[in-house]
Formats: sequence, structure tokens, C-alpha cells
Amino acid sequence: MKETTSRSAILFSVCMAHFMMPFMMSAVGVALPVIGREFSATALQLGLVETTYALSASIFLLSMGRFGDIHGRRKVFQSGLLVFAVAGGLISQAWSIEAVIVLRFFQGVGGAMVMATTMAIVVSAFPQNERGKALGISVASVYAGISCGPFIGGFLVETLGWRSLFYLVFPLGLLTYVVTRLKMKTEWAESKGEPFDWKGAVLYATSILLLVSGVSTLSRGWWAWGLVILANLGLLLFLRFEAKSPFPLLNITLLRENRIFALSNLASLFNYSATFGVTFFLSLYLQYVKGMGPQQAGIILITQPITQTLLSPLCGRLSDRIPASWVATSGMAFCALGLAVATRLSADSPLSMILLLLIFLGMGFALFSSPNISMIMGSVEPRYLGVASGLSASMRTLGMLSSMMIITLTFSYLMHGQAVTLATQPAFLSSMRVALFVFCGLCVVGIGCSLGRVKK
Repeated sequence: MKETTSRSAILFSVCMAHFMMPFMMSAVGVALPVIGREFSATALQLGLVETTYALSASIFLLSMGRFGDIHGRRKVFQSGLLVFAVAGGLISQAWSIEAVIVLRFFQGVGGAMVMATTMAIVVSAFPQNERGKALGISVASVYAGISCGPFIGGFLVETLGWRSLFYLVFPLGLLTYVVTRLKMKTEWAESKGEPFDWKGAVLYATSILLLVSGVSTLSRGWWAWGLVILANLGLLLFLRFEAKSPFPLLNITLLRENRIFALSNLASLFNYSATFGVTFFLSLYLQYVKGMGPQQAGIILITQPITQTLLSPLCGRLSDRIPASWVATSGMAFCALGLAVATRLSADSPLSMILLLLIFLGMGFALFSSPNISMIMGSVEPRYLGVASGLSASMRTLGMLSSMMIITLTFSYLMHGQAVTLATQPAFLSSMRVALFVFCGLCVVGIGCSLGRVKK
């Protein structure tokens, strides 16, 4: 087999995976109101459909990145595709909202196995003079997934029902799996033979689980605050344990001694924390408050990813001429402006205001994403590429998880677990505005992290 054929297969597989994950996230967001009506689900349960996926991915990303370094990234990548596809197929047959939530957890495990290895596979497979182009194409496929999610998802939900989304992901996942089995022959396992840090993995997973459980139930009693405190103590213990481990799950030295690497990952965490939940809110807002159908809401929501897709190539070239840190920081600033606009939304807000918000967020993502990933992957030695890939993916999913936790918390306190109806519309709008104010503040903190990378 020719080497170029292998690289083409690798890029195809990575791009398909990068397309499917965000496609499912954004498409499921459009489908949530329909799922909620079929199963008589509360707003809190609908939030858990997204939160559980992000929770699962957050728990397993670090472990899967390290597992790939030891046992082979190709093997972990292929297994993840299979788990993701099968879980999606099972969700199409779900009989209750609880079943959807549980199966989304297992789909998140598959997503973690895939996303923890993709960037490291691309960087390992392509020579330096082709790496930038390959990374650019793989990032563009993420935008394509985000773009198609609301539009195709809205069309499928309105014409064939919400289950059709999961009928679609099953053959796409299997197709990508078959291609990797037949065409991806190279294995990458630079840490082969090293022991896996099971203690660190369990400590990290337990801490994240306690954190999410505590935050999502803070309104139910003092014991929830105890869970949050235990979670933070667990995370501190995890960092202390990893600093002393000879074969750590997370290389603390990279965070402690590599300023660019640490601040770039922090910027990513705050960016996704501040922006991921916006699509969730707008999907519910457009359908419940504005009375739109899933397809019409999807057409509106596609404005943001289309803006990203159109501007990303320009932003990539811009970062070749201007320091990437400045480009990424300006992207965070555009996101903050968009969120500031979003805090003014009410039941009477014009459609032009929503479109302006989506355009600002699209410009922000385009300016931030590619330069930030480039800085992360370019700031470490080749032997740490797996760690860099896993941690950067963890920051993205932890950011998504944090965003959904903020939403869950506001729903718990301001809507008391009630469904979104005409009667609860004022409480929903209050919850949305409070969460968007928090998101805007997080984005400002992210700007500070991003500025810390700028050379003086």
C-alpha cells in the first residue's frame, strides 16, 4: 500500500469522525423539544441529554489519550468509532428519556476514544510541511458538522422524526470504521510497554462525576455542596498524585513549565464554557418562545457555523502573518460581544438581533479555533503529541460540560425542574439571561488567558 493512500484514508477517517461528533451535538440540540414532548421530559432532563454526553467524554478523554499512547492510537480510534455508532443505533430505539440519557453516556465514551486520538494521529501521520494543511482540513470538517447539524437535523426531525438522527449516525460510523480497518495500517504507540495510571484515572473520573452531580443538584440541599467540595478536593489530590507519578495520566510538568501550552488550554476551556450552551438555549428559544418548527429553527442556527466556515480559511492565512495569539484573542473578543448581545434577548426581540448574535459568535470561533489548536500542538515536543491532543480535547469537552452545568443549575433554581411551556416562559427567559451573563463573564476571563500568551 502506498503511503499517500494511507494518509488519504487517515484524513478521510479523521474528517468523518470530526464531522459526526459536532453534527450529533448540534442536531440533537434542535431535536430536544420534540424528544421532550414525546417523553414528557422536564427542562432539566432535556439538559441532561446533552450534559451526560459531555460528562462521559470529559471523564474518559484523558484516559483514552494515554491509553492510545500505550496500546495504539489506531486501535483506540477504531474501537471508539464502533462504540459511538452502536450507541447511536440503540438511541434510535429508546423507550424513555432515561434510556436516552443513559445511552448518551455510552455514546460519549465512544466519542472520547475518537477525539482523544484524532489530532495526534494527524500530526503523527503527516510530515511537518503538510501538517498545517491536514489540520486545517480536519478542523474545517468540525465546522461542516456544526453547520449541517441544525439544518439537516431540523429537516430530518420535522419530516422523519427525531429517531432518524440516530438512524443516520449508525451507517456513517460503521462506514468510517470499515475504512480504518481496511486502509489505516500504521499504528502509533510511542509509550508502548509503559504502565497505565489506573489510580489517577479513577481519581479523576470520580472527581468529575462528583462535581457534576453536586452542581446539578445544588438547589436540593446542603449535601450537594458537600459533593462539590469533595470533587474539588479530589481534583487537587489528582494533580498532586500526577506530579509524583513516574507515568502520569496528565503530565503536570507541561502545564507548569510550558506557558503557551497551559494558557492555550485554559483559553480553550473558557471559550467552550462560554459559548457551547448558546445553541442549546437558542434552539429552545426559537421553538418555544418564537413558535418556530425544528427545520425553521435549524435554518436560523446555521448562520453561526456558515460564518465560521467562510471565515476560517481567511483566519488561517491571517495567523500566518500576524501572531496566532493576537488572532485567537480577537476571536474571544468577538465571542464576548456576541454574548453581550444575547443577554438582551426577550420574547419580543427581532430576528435581526439573533442573526447578529450568531454572526458575532461565528466570527469569534473562526478567529479563535484554528490558531489556538495550532499553538497547543506546536508548543510541545513530538513525544508529547498524544498528551497535547488528549488534554486539548479534554479542555473542549470540560468547557462544554461546564456550559451545560451552568444551564442545569439555572434551570434547577429558576424553573424548579418544570418543562418549558407558555406558563413557564418568563422563568425560562430569566434562566437564559442569567446563564448568558455568566457566559459573557467567562469569555472575558478567557480573553485574559489568551492575552497572557502575547509576546511583549
